[in-house]
Amino acid sequence: MSATTGNGNGAGSGRRAIEVEGLVKQFKKGPLAVDGIDLHVDEGEIYGFLGPNGAGKSTTVLMLTTLLPASGGVARVGGYDISSEGGKVRELIGAALQEAALDPYLSGREHMRLQTALHGVPKAERRGLGDELLERVGLSEAADRTVRGYSGGMKRRLDLALALVHSPRILFLDEPTTGLDPQSRTALWAEVERLAREDGMTVFLTTQYLEEADALADRVGIIDHGKIVAEGTPDALKAEIGEATVEAIPSDPGQRTQLADVLCRFSDADSELGGDDRDGSVAVRLAPGNDGLAGVIRALDNEGISLSHLQLHEPTLDDVFLDKTGRKLEGAGEGEEGEEEQA
Repeated sequence: MSATTGNGNGAGSGRRAIEVEGLVKQFKKGPLAVDGIDLHVDEGEIYGFLGPNGAGKSTTVLMLTTLLPASGGVARVGGYDISSEGGKVRELIGAALQEAALDPYLSGREHMRLQTALHGVPKAERRGLGDELLERVGLSEAADRTVRGYSGGMKRRLDLALALVHSPRILFLDEPTTGLDPQSRTALWAEVERLAREDGMTVFLTTQYLEEADALADRVGIIDHGKIVAEGTPDALKAEIGEATVEAIPSDPGQRTQLADVLCRFSDADSELGGDDRDGSVAVRLAPGNDGLAGVIRALDNEGISLSHLQLHEPTLDDVFLDKTGRKLEGAGEGEEGEEEQA
C-alpha cells in the first residue's frame, strides 16, 4: 500500500463540514492560545493545519472536538455548534489526539472489542470489524499483545483504529505520524487518503511534517502565535513564494563573480543574490516568464563558464512557512521514538 498525492484534487464537495469564525481560547493566567481564527473545511476534504509547538494547533483541535471550551467566537462541526450542541458533534466525529487514552493491560484486540461495544456495534460484528481495522493500521500480528508492550508509534496506530470504529463523518488527527517509521508513516498516509477519497470522510490533520501536508492536504492553514498567517492549496501557497531558485558552483572558483553576473540576468527583481562563500555557490530566484534552467545553461555556455554543480530548487511548504513566519518549522522528528517496534 502506497500513499498517493492528495493536494489539488478538489476532493471537497463544497458543503462545509467545519466552519470557524473568530474562535478564541484564552487560558486563565495564561497565554492567548488561539486568537480569533477563521477557517472552513469542506466535506470530503483533507485540511492540513501546520504550525510549530505552542502555535495553537492542538488547542484548536481540542475546541473543535468539544474537549475544551472556547473563550469566544463560533465554530460548527457537521453543522452543529461546538458550544451548545457538543453531544451532536461527538456523535459524528472521530479523533486520534496526541495523548492516546489506552489501557496498558489490555491487548489491541481487547481495545477494539471494548470500543465496538461502547459504540453499539452488534455483538456478531464486533470481532470482524475490530480485525479489519487492526489490519488497516498494520497491527494484526500485535493484536493479542498488551499495549504496555507497544511502541509509541504502535499506540498511535491503535488509537487511529479506535477512532474509526463508528465510521465518523469527520476525523481529527493531531500529529498522527509522530513516532512512526517511514514504512508505517507511508501506510498511514495511504489509509488517510483512502478514507477521504473512497469513503468521503473529512479529515482535519495537524502536523509538523511539511512533507505530510504537501502529500495529503487539499488545503493548508498555517497558524503561528494563535493566528492563521496563510491558507490555501499547497500549490497556491508555494506559487506565492515565486519561481524556482537556481544554485550553481563554478568549476573555476575565479569565475564566481562572472557566474553571479550571468545568473542575475535571470533573477526575480525582488530576489537577493545568495550562495555560500565556503563552497563558492551562487543562488538566485528565477524571474517568471524566462527560459528557466535551459536559458541559464545556454547563457553560461556562451560565456564559457563550466560548472561543478547545478541544481534547481522548487518552492516548498518550508519556504512558505519561512516566508510567512520568519522562521523554519521545527520537524516533528525531534524527540520521536528512536526505534519502532515491528508488529
